[in-house]
Amino acid sequence: MRARTDRYVIILLLALLQAGCIELDSRASENLARGAGDSATITASDSIFPASAREIQAAVDHPSRRKSDRVQDEQRRAAAVLSFFGIERGMTVLDMYSGGGYYTELLSYVVGDSGRVVAHNNQPYLSYAKEGLTARYDDGRLPNVEQLIAENNELNLEPQLFDAVLLIKAYHDLYYVDEDAGWAKVDIPTFLAEIFAALKSGGVLGIVDHNAVSGSPASTGGSLHRIDPILIKRDVTAAGFIYAGETSVLRNPEDDLTQTVFADVRVDKTDRSVIRFWKP
Repeated sequence: MRARTDRYVIILLLALLQAGCIELDSRASENLARGAGDSATITASDSIFPASAREIQAAVDHPSRRKSDRVQDEQRRAAAVLSFFGIERGMTVLDMYSGGGYYTELLSYVVGDSGRVVAHNNQPYLSYAKEGLTARYDDGRLPNVEQLIAENNELNLEPQLFDAVLLIKAYHDLYYVDEDAGWAKVDIPTFLAEIFAALKSGGVLGIVDHNAVSGSPASTGGSLHRIDPILIKRDVTAAGFIYAGETSVLRNPEDDLTQTVFADVRVDKTDRSVIRFWKP
């Protein structure tokens, strides 16, 4: 089985190389030549999982969107993010720790009537975002969205259901612990294994998060609400996902990575990584 997986990855990488979609660093090229395709480090362009820019922009321009969402568009760059993650009409998408639902609503419009969005929250996230949720879902205004309320370590997701799973500014919370607030310590390997199982083969895991200083410990996830993207890649690839590139669309070199993300009320001015993985 391992040999078959290695051959599959090598074939995929070669096809992407021939198409001009990816580049490999020198070490990765040597690994690939030796047959170690699953250990290659990939620098991917935005075209590996192409999405319809027109449909995504139509979602951003949707007349039903609220002003409170629209004012966030410039900093969130959602159209570029969703395009990079390859979200398309007809998909079934899980928006993990969806909070107030900014991305959930956009996903609803992109996947359309033939698609489905599951908006997950746990009780702490619900308490944080409760003021906006009533207006978001009142009167069935997003009929293709299902709300999923599930606590940490209790997701119980249906296997092979989703085409994509998104974790937007939430991965760092996997390293956060506050039992008094109802935030139980997350069993990260089990969490990622369940996400892996819930994705269809070829499905995408898209992660956006606030960057910490390179080499920072995982504890910054709780203290600063930031995380070193190297930790994300380490965790997620260890769970069986294939790294499929990242985009610099939300990078901000002027951000002070040593400060909590709430030091500036403009949270979306932070330096953020946008990383894509796929399930083989």
